[in-house]
Amino acid sequence: MSQLVAVNPLDHKSVRILDQRSEAMGDGVMICVSFPEEFRKLQAHYPILFQLSPDRDRFNCVALFGFEQGENLFLQNDKWDAGYIPLAMDVHPFLIGMPETEGENRKVVLDLEHPRVSEGEGQRIFDENGMATTYLENISTKLDYLDKAYRNSADYLATLQRYDLLESLAIDVTLSDGSQNRLVNFHTIHEEKLAELDESALIDLHKRGYLMPTYMALASLSNLSALIQRKDAISIHDL
Repeated sequence: MSQLVAVNPLDHKSVRILDQRSEAMGDGVMICVSFPEEFRKLQAHYPILFQLSPDRDRFNCVALFGFEQGENLFLQNDKWDAGYIPLAMDVHPFLIGMPETEGENRKVVLDLEHPRVSEGEGQRIFDENGMATTYLENISTKLDYLDKAYRNSADYLATLQRYDLLESLAIDVTLSDGSQNRLVNFHTIHEEKLAELDESALIDLHKRGYLMPTYMALASLSNLSALIQRKDAISIHDL
């Protein structure tokens, strides 16, 4: 169960954050949220997909790590086996706290029950003088960027829908041991409709800064085969 608190040097001077990456450290997830500004970095490693929110009232951009709930195929030997960790995962166990009253600054919030929180080893968040460490300052910068980029992604997703550029995706994965997985309930960029956009639509996407991330998301689907290979390697190892 989470215990969310706003970090402060009085109460959290001795708190440290472990840097291991594993299921035990809370990284065992199949997807994480992303945003268009991150697509260039993501597309080198992960499939970028689009998922309807639980209320089915909006889409979210997501990076895909596996094919089953709780499966992250990039976790190996307490490390994240990719050259870039998506920002939404990189900031754990921190969150950004919304101000209670208008005009107040957002706060860095920490989940004290998160398995990466430690009193012994790991990265310090405050130094001996109670000053924020470089680590905590970097986390604060990342949280602010993540918050703004996530909120700005709403217009990007609405634009994709306006031009009917999202199509449902279903992928059947058959492994060497004969087992099967089916990836459903996701959407991807509709390549044919993107290619058929007229000049005014392309100009609109370009001026908004949405054309490049759209092509990045489309190109990222080439990572599905590598992700299947990761899944297959684990399946063979477990035989």
